[in-house]
Amino acid sequence: MKEEVEKKEKVRLDKYLWSIRVFKTRSQATEAIDKGRVKLKGDSVKASRNVVIGDIYDARTEHKNWTLRVTAVLEKRLAYAEAIKYYEDLTPVEELERVRQVAATFQTGKRLSKIGRPTKKNRRDIGDFLD
Repeated sequence: MKEEVEKKEKVRLDKYLWSIRVFKTRSQATEAIDKGRVKLKGDSVKASRNVVIGDIYDARTEHKNWTLRVTAVLEKRLAYAEAIKYYEDLTPVEELERVRQVAATFQTGKRLSKIGRPTKKNRRDIGDFLD
């Protein structure tokens, strides 16, 4: 029964792109569509356009240029493992390699263990050692 609720005949493009996790929020999806970053057959589309199975969309996000074929219509946001069943990723191999390369050089921002500023315990030990 849950699957019947999730699948609908008509779903807006912005809602679909959000539900398959191309964009983090629906407002980001709408903004990208309005700015012409999502195209159908090379033409800009509106956020209110209904998604049709078989359509191929080109979507530019901050980190990746997607090429997606709609395989099923999804209205509600699901877990990533489920969401990927609703589209086919036709993104060129060159783009995927570029994304992997950028991700490999990107630093997470976390402090490496035992490197950097000493902890409170480390400072006490250093103080005891110096005294």
